[in-house]
Amino acid sequence: MFNESFIFLLIILSIGFIAKNNSLMIAVAVLLVLKIAGLETKSFSFLQSKGINWGVTIITIAVLAPIAAGEIGFRDLTASFKSPYAWIALISGIIVALLAKGGVSLLSENPQITTALVLGTILSVTLFKGVAVGPLIGAGIAYSFMKMIEFFR
Repeated sequence: MFNESFIFLLIILSIGFIAKNNSLMIAVAVLLVLKIAGLETKSFSFLQSKGINWGVTIITIAVLAPIAAGEIGFRDLTASFKSPYAWIALISGIIVALLAKGGVSLLSENPQITTALVLGTILSVTLFKGVAVGPLIGAGIAYSFMKMIEFFR
């Protein structure tokens, strides 16, 4: 039970505790409980394959909740496009979605990249109070840079 992955998770849990990052601590605690309960064989591969989709769905629900609550309506939408910031947000949303698409492709083609992305995300979350949505977008940015390097070779 106390193998390398278990110790690694405990270190990440400690980092989350020191950084006071509840999301990181909860994520590690869930994985540790599954590992201790002996459910790691099936649950980890299932979480790995479905977790990103669940996360995106939950984030989408959170973003759409003000619309469902009636706090944002068509009038707000049309009014927002009178602002240059809304256009910047629209373009940013498009770019991020395209980066994430490349990230999914990179992670499926080169799973060894995941280690560096996870480490970068943990460092950002703990040192800079970042939010742990980085691996997918980070992979997309990495994918874009890798494609640029390939293009210029």
